[in-house]
Amino acid sequence: MDEAKDTEEGAEHVSSTAPPAFRAAVDALRAARLRPQVEVEPTRPPQRLAPFSYALEAAVVDGDEDLADGRLVLLHDPAGHDAWRGTFRLVTLVRAELEPEMATDPLLPDVCWSWLTGALTARGLAFGEPSGTVTRASSHYFGGLSERPSASQIEIRASWTPREGLGEVPDTAAHLASWCDLLAQVAGLPPAGPGDASVVTLPQRRGPQSR
Repeated sequence: MDEAKDTEEGAEHVSSTAPPAFRAAVDALRAARLRPQVEVEPTRPPQRLAPFSYALEAAVVDGDEDLADGRLVLLHDPAGHDAWRGTFRLVTLVRAELEPEMATDPLLPDVCWSWLTGALTARGLAFGEPSGTVTRASSHYFGGLSERPSASQIEIRASWTPREGLGEVPDTAAHLASWCDLLAQVAGLPPAGPGDASVVTLPQRRGPQSR
């Protein structure tokens, strides 16, 4: 079997022996309707973080260029987890390139973290135990690479517990949609609708919109 096809099939597969709550949560992720600029596909999940896991990777695309990318992992432990204070956990990594001037803004990490929590609360989602890091890094090129312009990147690593809804299954589709809102904000896209008009975007990222 082709390796790429094998990877895709492995990512899509959810065991029939998985708990009904987990299978329902995964089905909701698969059925979620998302903004068209965000391309989402399944990827192989980590195997040791929880008894059951499912992962998606996504990119915010403008033409042939990825403006931001990330990964979202759904974890489930039917016995519950003390640190999660629940049976489900969402774990994410989001990355985007920035203009070097924006990367030096001392408020940038706080703003990026507020985008995560704000994306969840904007959709009325209940969540708990949020934790994570916001990292900014700059690369400068020398010698044979000196013609390359300096590059700066923002990276958000976070996790939170989605509070269970009807039948103790969290609304994973809504959490995925809010995560895509976060990706879009980091990429510098305008708000998805008039209700999000107060959200601050990041127009200074490196890409077509900053030229």
